[in-house]
Amino acid sequence: MWTPRPSTGMPARTASPLRLALFWLGIQAVWGALLGISLQSRTIELAAGDALLAYGRLATAGAIVAAFAQVAIGIWSDARSRSGSRRLEFYAAGAFGGAIALIFFYDARTFAALAAAYVALQASLNVAIGPYQAIIPDFVERSRTGAASSWMAALQGAGNAVGALAASFIANARILSAALSALLLACWAVTSAHARTLAMQPGSQEHATPRITRAFVDLFISRALVYVGFYTLLGYLLFYVTGVLGAATLAGARLETGILIVTFTIVSAAGAALAARPSDRLDKRWVATIGAAAFIGALALFIASHALPGAVAATVLAGLGWGIFLVADWAIACRVLPAGSMAAAMGVWNLAIVLPQIAAPALTTAVLARLTLTASALGPRVAFGLALGETLIGIAWLWRLSRCAIGE
Repeated sequence: MWTPRPSTGMPARTASPLRLALFWLGIQAVWGALLGISLQSRTIELAAGDALLAYGRLATAGAIVAAFAQVAIGIWSDARSRSGSRRLEFYAAGAFGGAIALIFFYDARTFAALAAAYVALQASLNVAIGPYQAIIPDFVERSRTGAASSWMAALQGAGNAVGALAASFIANARILSAALSALLLACWAVTSAHARTLAMQPGSQEHATPRITRAFVDLFISRALVYVGFYTLLGYLLFYVTGVLGAATLAGARLETGILIVTFTIVSAAGAALAARPSDRLDKRWVATIGAAAFIGALALFIASHALPGAVAATVLAGLGWGIFLVADWAIACRVLPAGSMAAAMGVWNLAIVLPQIAAPALTTAVLARLTLTASALGPRVAFGLALGETLIGIAWLWRLSRCAIGE
């Protein structure tokens, strides 16, 4: 049982959702740069002979490390929290470790060095990410968790856009790594400084075990499958721009890919805004299905396109659908996840995002290797075809949930 800290005589401060969420901006800027552009482009530079195969293996290895680190560190941070910790030591270790790993990642001169730096980056940042997911229940009263969550979502999109833009327009690798590291550390400093002034929420340090229901399992599987489709699109987009759209240079491909990712991010915010009211008034399964259908249509358009205008149209449609899906997905989760142990459940729930980062490149690499397409311009089209099927199965699985299960 949690015992409140003795009063210091200082008046209790109200948590600022913006300051608490700012660290998420820095973390997502790093992922926006790496997962959409830099990991692929650095792999092409250092493993030019079979970049698709090398990328798939490296992305899979990094995601496995992320999954293990998040769960293990999350459990450790919960134990530390019950002993009085605010988890800030994990934020610091992740931020500084990540900043150092970023420098080695962009400075790597061999593929082996790149792989080591990327694995170290995944491990470091996930030391922070696991404990950081509990920051809202730790410091924000239950009546304000919705507003705090909206800031997290908004800064996630903003961070992805900032990272993609930085990786697209900053050609000098050392300047890029320095900029991303500085942003990461600055955001960490603001969030940590603010969290130190806040009182922990009553009950935030009590031990609770989430109850796994059939609805939870079905929603987890559905979400994971849809995210496998998303990470397949994100992971192979630069290869698509290079091999299918025929970008003349790697620098040009990075720029075009960055523009597509930023466009996707901006449009997804618009899609989320459009879906906010319908997700409150309509059957949330239908709202999620409409969003997924748009995303599936976009993947089909990507496969059929041969030039940049078609890819831009597909990106707009994909962003719109993804924003709609995310709103409905989150709304359903708030109904299905156990309210009495929401923080612990969210830690398990996040594996539906982490595990697809393993499955997407691993499955795609296996299929492309089987078809001997890892060095072919047809490879990215096949990858997007897999993403289409994965998303379709995921959204179909969602309908295993009854109206009663989601509180309709």
